[in-house]
Amino acid sequence: MDLGSTNLLVMLVIGGIVGWIASILMRTNAQMGIVANVLVGIVGSILGVAVANALGVHSRSQGAAWIIAILGASLLIALLQALGVFGGRRRVRLR
Repeated sequence: MDLGSTNLLVMLVIGGIVGWIASILMRTNAQMGIVANVLVGIVGSILGVAVANALGVHSRSQGAAWIIAILGASLLIALLQALGVFGGRRRVRLR
């Protein structure tokens, strides 16, 4: 295994962990599978870093970087919930 494939594997594992923790915090864990956790974790981490940089917040430790990543993934889940992807509002038909 070369360095590029090792980095990809590490990114997928960390993205999965971040997405899983965020889904537990946002109470969407039962609605999300492993692929959704990985995607939300990776995209949410990028979103979290972008928002933190826009606010002038910089992580100085590994723990702070994890918190920013989890908050970004939670923000992404909240946006997806607002769009009705995870546990959004269900339409009820009145007869």
